[in-house]
Amino acid sequence: MPHILICRDRAGALDTRLANRDAHLAYVAETGLATFGGPMIDDAGAMCGSILMLATDDRAEAEAWAAADPYAKAGLFESVEIKAFKHVIGA
Repeated sequence: MPHILICRDRAGALDTRLANRDAHLAYVAETGLATFGGPMIDDAGAMCGSILMLATDDRAEAEAWAAADPYAKAGLFESVEIKAFKHVIGA
């Protein structure tokens, strides 16, 4: 069963997100574990977090992936929630 990451940015951290976006996208491409994802958008139209689905049944692997993400290393996130996910629609 894949895992979903729900990552909420710290308030006022858009500059951190933008400064680390290329490294984050490279990490996603290099690891190949994320099967879909993208930024959450606030009411003003600004990026404010991320949602990703990781193709792993292993929660520890999902946790390790999340911790090694350049966004996480840069301190972008206020919180990261990891949940097992039953992919039904669009599977």
